[in-house]
Amino acid sequence: MLQFRFSTVLKELSQSNLKRPLTGIARNKSSSPNPSCFRTACPDARVFSKVKTFQAGGHRPLCASPWIRAFCTKTEGVIDATEQVKKDEDATTAKRRKAGILPSLEDLLFYTIAEGQETIPAHKFITALKATGLRTGDPRLKECMDMLKLTLQSSTDGVTLDKHLFKKCVQSNIVLLTQAFRKKFVIPDFPSFASHIDELYESAKDLNEGQVADYIPQLAKFSPDLWAVSLCTVDGQRHTVGDTKVPFCLQSCVKPLKYAIAVHDHGTEYVHRFIGKEPSGLRFNKLFLDEDDKPHNPMVNAGAIVCTSLIKQGAGNAEKFDYVMNFLQKMAGNEYVGFSNATFQSERETGDRNFAIGYYMKEKKCFPEGTDMTSILDFYFQLCSIEVTCESASVMAATLANGGFCPITGERVLSPEAVRDTLSLMHSCGMYDFSGQFAFHVGLPAKSGVAGGILLVVPNVMGIMCWSPPLDKLGNSVRGIQFCTDLVSVFNFHNYDNLRHFAKKLDPRREGGDQRQQNFGPMDYESLQQELALKDTLWKKVAPAESNDDSSTTVVYRMESVGERS
Repeated sequence: MLQFRFSTVLKELSQSNLKRPLTGIARNKSSSPNPSCFRTACPDARVFSKVKTFQAGGHRPLCASPWIRAFCTKTEGVIDATEQVKKDEDATTAKRRKAGILPSLEDLLFYTIAEGQETIPAHKFITALKATGLRTGDPRLKECMDMLKLTLQSSTDGVTLDKHLFKKCVQSNIVLLTQAFRKKFVIPDFPSFASHIDELYESAKDLNEGQVADYIPQLAKFSPDLWAVSLCTVDGQRHTVGDTKVPFCLQSCVKPLKYAIAVHDHGTEYVHRFIGKEPSGLRFNKLFLDEDDKPHNPMVNAGAIVCTSLIKQGAGNAEKFDYVMNFLQKMAGNEYVGFSNATFQSERETGDRNFAIGYYMKEKKCFPEGTDMTSILDFYFQLCSIEVTCESASVMAATLANGGFCPITGERVLSPEAVRDTLSLMHSCGMYDFSGQFAFHVGLPAKSGVAGGILLVVPNVMGIMCWSPPLDKLGNSVRGIQFCTDLVSVFNFHNYDNLRHFAKKLDPRREGGDQRQQNFGPMDYESLQQELALKDTLWKKVAPAESNDDSSTTVVYRMESVGERS
């Protein structure tokens, strides 16, 4: 009887469409499976359970079965059974998907948005896309948006997409879109998070304190009513509110950026031969050096001037300026980065204090040998006069939050070392004489500028730019400080909020009470395919959550395994 049952199994195997026949288990003909495999007695039920496995889950080699492998001895030259099983299962999954048994990623996305309908209105897809935090102008979605435009032009009504047309549009960007709609980004419930940001913005808008900087004539021309907040997450989710498209000069907000460039080019050790790492405890524009006759840190004027001299040494100012602009444009994902010549001229005409600092450091031999100090000061004024908008600057901050990769282009801009050291100094020295208080109350790396900007970084989560010209007595934006303080009072973004048992604040990284996995990088196509290839699954309709937003923003289908249904 046992011999008959084994014959049944072998017959089943011989009729299957295996990649590798049973006799091909070994790499050479002289190697063969251990005969003891076939002399082992096995319970009847276990034999037939393996036959069922072959029929239901795709054909596998005989030695892949656990009860057989336990009695087999691997001879020299034999292919590892576990490795071969994995290859065969992958091939089987691909065949099943090709045959239409398993849904593709495009199918998953269509069912998610269509909500049981046979077509999807184009505006509904766009609305659902924006609700994830992605923009239609995101460089990563260019192929999808271009194809959508062409497809709508050729469709019968120019408004709706059937399943075939939809798949045609999304297939080139399917991994990113699947991540977005399956809420795999760092902020899963982005509309809710954005609404909190709007509330914090409105709260700070009511402040009428502070004075617009007037020691540089061009800065005094800005209205004190201007107020804007933009953010960009490490996954490229965007939100803006207020006057976010008005250009303004970076001023001191450029200091951490050029320091990052210097460390990227030369390394930390070389840069800090000329500049210290300690907070000075003095005003940012003091003529004062540390005990080693070095500027205290790169975030005060003296340190920033020396840091400027380390960029592209030996080149002319024109070449240096183009070099830095190219870096900043990459950090901003090729969004707006400009230059205000009027501000540059004003800076140079009123820069007596900076000239004094420059000559003092020249006397103390703070610069690299051969440095033309007056030329470096011109370059320093130029960099302070670089223009951004809140939107483009938020992408720069997000590049720092993302370890040097620009979130919306995926391009590596800065080295990890440069980002780490920049954030460390922003945390300890970035907010002028308010740095200690800011580190205590907000607990995040930031840099302010006299134009009214505050560049804020939430490491591994997002970058934020706040901008409002009225400044407090220490030179920081009044509304910007209020917004940053309120932000960490609502969300657990403070560096030390995530200590054990500290759960009094909201964590936008949580969904359904569970901590989001700390892997914020893009999920590869194979991983997503494997997740879809769960055995015996079905589409279960889930009631959409109550929301004032378009219902298309809610995922209403999910894959449910058999175990969950039992």
